[in-house]
Amino acid sequence: MELDSLYQQVILDHYKNPKHKNLNESYTAQVHHVNPSCGDEITLNIQVQAGKVAGISWDGVGCSISQASTSIMTELVLGKDIDSAFEILGEFTDLMQSKGTKSGDEEVLEDAVALAGVSKFPARIKCALLGWMAFKDAVLQSKDKLGE
Repeated sequence: MELDSLYQQVILDHYKNPKHKNLNESYTAQVHHVNPSCGDEITLNIQVQAGKVAGISWDGVGCSISQASTSIMTELVLGKDIDSAFEILGEFTDLMQSKGTKSGDEEVLEDAVALAGVSKFPARIKCALLGWMAFKDAVLQSKDKLGE
């Protein structure tokens, strides 16, 4: 099986069987982000306790890239301390801004490397980053609420 085909399968699997897609009622912060260029939407709830991502849930509509990317992100950051989660966010952002020149660090990004090809298509980068930017916003709001 070719790598591109495997990556497509990872994206489709996360799209068809999204992780943590059901908004929890308990959260520290809730954010709603929309990609105005295509209409994709994400509502994300995060629960931060003792400097860690103790809970994360989301709901949304949109293309397979935005939905799969959000699913992958939730798997990567859940249970991580905020600094580690932001390192992962930084790696993914760097990958998306690479214009196809990077393949991503699989040790850090795990399934998110499947989205590396998206970086070749500027119109789709916002789709891939939608959930990640919602996560960043939610963490910053959590810090404000918790006085951190």
